[in-house]
Amino acid sequence: MSGLNEVADETAWIGSENTVEDRLTQRLADQWRGALQFDGLAISPELLGVHWILGVGTPGNAELGADGHARKGEFLPPITLPRRMWASSELEFLASPTVNDEVTHRSRVEGIAHKTGRSGPLCFVTVDHAWSTSRGVLVREKQHIVYRDSVPPRNAAAPHDAPEFPTAQHSLEIACKPVHLFRFSALTYNSHRIHYDFPYATEVEGYAGLVVQGPLQASLLLNFARQVAGRVPRRFAFRGVAPLIADHAFALHANEDAEGLKLCVRDEYNLTTMTAVAEWDT
Repeated sequence: MSGLNEVADETAWIGSENTVEDRLTQRLADQWRGALQFDGLAISPELLGVHWILGVGTPGNAELGADGHARKGEFLPPITLPRRMWASSELEFLASPTVNDEVTHRSRVEGIAHKTGRSGPLCFVTVDHAWSTSRGVLVREKQHIVYRDSVPPRNAAAPHDAPEFPTAQHSLEIACKPVHLFRFSALTYNSHRIHYDFPYATEVEGYAGLVVQGPLQASLLLNFARQVAGRVPRRFAFRGVAPLIADHAFALHANEDAEGLKLCVRDEYNLTTMTAVAEWDT
């Protein structure tokens, strides 16, 4: 099985850094609002989540791997496990961006950890990000990327087994089509083929269809948290727990507690695909 013998000096990538300069133009702000335009969702005036389209990597065609991602071994370590997913993130919002901000996005590889899961070997790479302007840091994020082995395709028609969940205090149904995935991938310069190449997603990576991007789900939950609470959270953490397949309605849910909001995305079978927590200082 691949991935058991990783590159011997992969720890040399710990401390690897990358810096990209960018500007939040009016066009980018408008495109961000357009990409999150779903019935019933109030897009935050603070452009929550827009940092994910600022200072993104821009690999050329010759620099792409078979899955559409930039080839490993440059900024990210050359993990040999072939499947890559954005597993989770913890974010801190310190200030809101404004149109025409000059933004510096700094990234640093902080750790590499090998584990074994139900599907076999896993490798987690932790990356720290910060988006800053002349006013200081806007957003800090600790991102966890997971690499895993290939899995055989499963029956795309088979429904998920899902437990029952209590009724949420706040809910919003989202109708997400492949065209919405395409627009979000274009905006974030994400060429991972599971989001737009149906034969690749189903026949090579074994998904039941095109996969809704993790940061798209997180952006929807983040703006939904702002809509429910009426203010920007100070901290927001999310974790992907199952693939969310496009072309089927899904729902955003939120429950209030003493610390803030507990949120999740549930698919048409009521299976949770992402969980999140939004917190405020006071």
